[in-house]
Amino acid sequence: MTRPKPEAFNKVKTVAENRRARYDFHIDDKYEAGIVLTGTEVKSLRFGEGSIAESYAEVRDDQIWLINANIPEFSHGNRFNHEPKRPRKLLLNEREINKLHGAVMRQGMTLVPLSIYFNGRGRAKVELALAKGKKAPDKRATEKERDWKREQGRIMRDRG
Repeated sequence: MTRPKPEAFNKVKTVAENRRARYDFHIDDKYEAGIVLTGTEVKSLRFGEGSIAESYAEVRDDQIWLINANIPEFSHGNRFNHEPKRPRKLLLNEREINKLHGAVMRQGMTLVPLSIYFNGRGRAKVELALAKGKKAPDKRATEKERDWKREQGRIMRDRG
């Protein structure tokens, strides 16, 4: 009997977050993907090191790869230490990979990693989003809306 999948991602410890992605992209769907790591990469992530600010994902040979994610070398690693910016394979169901591949090819969408985290079972996961790039006016509108919400909060606090 299979385990029921949780509705929301069960994030226990967030290691790296791509906060810029929510500003630069309209996010449509989110997926939880496993990530293939070596031992020193896992240790480096457990120490809270890692960056996905400039990274993206792409479909190659019916597989999804995380490109340009920086996981620095483990400080106590020996000669078997890993390469910091190597491409890393993401683990998804074949149906999900086909769906993402179709959206990227036909609709011009982008695969953007939102965060790397450890779930309740101690496995490293990547929160992957299917997103469409924003134009400059969209970014200005988002910023204006955020500023207005912040101002509303200030007004309500001062009133009460």
